Amino acid sequence: MNKICSFFGHRKVENAETVFKDVVNLVEKLIREKGYNIFLFGGFGEFDELCHNAITVLKERYPHIQRVYCVCDEKQLKKIKRCQSSFCKDYERTVYFAPTFDYWYTRIYYRNCEMIKQSECIIFYAKRQKDSGAYKALQYAIKYKKEYINLLS
Repeated sequence: MNKICSFFGHRKVENAETVFKDVVNLVEKLIREKGYNIFLFGGFGEFDELCHNAITVLKERYPHIQRVYCVCDEKQLKKIKRCQSSFCKDYERTVYFAPTFDYWYTRIYYRNCEMIKQSECIIFYAKRQKDSGAYKALQYAIKYKKEYINLLS
């Protein structure tokens, strides 16, 4: 049975080295104790990259885990149109969540909601900021009673 975890956080990460270690320890515990094996990413910002790097390190010890790149624009299914950062290229799978809206920001929000719906646990790096996409994702997870951990609480 697949157990899914996703990540949401701000574009900038303070104390990145400490946060990286926290994510590695937290995710390793989820893998060993609760059987998590699929990790969803949106592919934007320092927190996503930091989490992707943490999962990549853990993949050496747990080769069965999967990194899944979640896109909200059909064009991103073509490798040439994907994010060109190294952390956007190193995934076992890519999934596309077809949006019901055509505006870019709304597409990202819709994709985030779909990632949260599919996840049993969500790891956040989110401050309480009304205009923050990470904080909106946290509010969505709370509304739908999802298990979550906020590294900034």
